[in-house]
Amino acid sequence: MPMLEVTGAEVRYGSVPALRDLSISVDQGEIVTLLGANGAGKTTTLRMISGLHHASSGTLHFEGADISRLPAHAIVELGISHVPEGRRIFPEMTVLENLEIGSFHKAQAVATRLERAYELFPILKERRKQLGGNLSGGEQQMLAIARALMAAPRLLLLDEPSMGLAPLVVQVIFDILKTIREQGVTVLLVEQNAAKALELADRGYVLETGRIVLQDSADVLLRDDRVRMAYLGADIAS
Repeated sequence: MPMLEVTGAEVRYGSVPALRDLSISVDQGEIVTLLGANGAGKTTTLRMISGLHHASSGTLHFEGADISRLPAHAIVELGISHVPEGRRIFPEMTVLENLEIGSFHKAQAVATRLERAYELFPILKERRKQLGGNLSGGEQQMLAIARALMAAPRLLLLDEPSMGLAPLVVQVIFDILKTIREQGVTVLLVEQNAAKALELADRGYVLETGRIVLQDSADVLLRDDRVRMAYLGADIAS
């Protein structure tokens, strides 16, 4: 049984369909990536899974439980954390306060989870008394990921973690995602940097106008001419 299974999901904004008959699955321990152009439905997919939008049809199951109509806070409590596009940290709160908010529904062992966050992101320990708004873009992204991990998720949803970051910082973020997976957290990743995402992921789905048009292992998608032309550049080496 997959850890996460979405079957025949449809999401509408008014009369406009954002997702149409969308079916994806994520197995425990995997990193799965969603690829597609702007407006393809990637962010909507993550928001649907985390309960910020509800599907008008179809079903969502997490570890066998139907989460299709659950509110967002209940989905967090079940073990799904969402790092949204744009980071959405609290700029007027300190790094430590941002992290503590991430554990709002799990008051026990906060100190242990803080130490784990600081082990993954040592710079956050150094900056723990600074305001979130005073961090660099890369540090804010690290804070957003660390805050999500404070809820002790089993599935982490990540929306565009490399957006606006320098290549060296992007590499640091992706190395940390590997470590997160090694620590037992499953990852569903939305990422415009398709080459980077497919190098990291086990499998991938390609969305166009709210539908899945391709799905396969990351290695196969890296070699697929349609993916190469649309997302990697035609001159990407095999």
